Amino acid sequence: MSKVEEFRALHRSRTPGDPLVLPGPWDAASARVFVEAGFPALATPSAGVAACLGYEDGATPAGEMFAAVARIVRAVGVPVSADVEGGYGLAPGELVERLLEAGVVGCNLEDSNGGVLKDPHRHADWLAEVRRAAAGRLFLNARIDTFIRGVADPERAIERAALYVAAGADCVYPIGAPANVLPLLRSGIQGPVNVFARLDGEGPSPAELGELGATRVTFGPGLQRRTVQALHRLAAELGQCPGRQRSPVKE
Repeated sequence: MSKVEEFRALHRSRTPGDPLVLPGPWDAASARVFVEAGFPALATPSAGVAACLGYEDGATPAGEMFAAVARIVRAVGVPVSADVEGGYGLAPGELVERLLEAGVVGCNLEDSNGGVLKDPHRHADWLAEVRRAAAGRLFLNARIDTFIRGVADPERAIERAALYVAAGADCVYPIGAPANVLPLLRSGIQGPVNVFARLDGEGPSPAELGELGATRVTFGPGLQRRTVQALHRLAAELGQCPGRQRSPVKE
């Protein structure tokens, strides 16, 4: 079984309360930690990788993003899917080749640009071109940005999902969907549904999201940001250690 087939199989026959949980590594070291913890696959977050590379979310040059993802893939043996934002303006065929060169088995592609939702029909046509170019070699996760762009009506997300699934998307990702609308989304969407999980204790757990209809659960840059918070605490503790050499004060 190829890695992309292995990845697809992980999405099948998920039972309520048992979604596929995909941590988001931002570099090779974090990827190895997640694999050693027993996770069967990973999904890189664009914002987490951007922070690791010193960029704001959405500002990472395509070449640097693909290179970072390739390093993550080389570091582990499990399937890795990559968030490549809106595709960096690449033609479908070139986008697919860059993803395959990086060694990933799938990708996230969002349906807004510069904070504005794309026309769903044109975006579905573009997704269909990506799907054709991939020829079964990539698992396509179509992100639906309605909720984070101020469109609260779940029917709008369901309409977009139907177009994207018809275009060949393997999974849809209504990012930012409130937990209370997940059962409605689940009933109205054909195929796997990716749901974002919070790490601050304010939202449902991954298992609870599975009960509400999530096929798979991701965390965006949440794990990278939690790690940075922990590093801040450690740095503060180190700063209080006796004998620390302080920077000279300029007068």
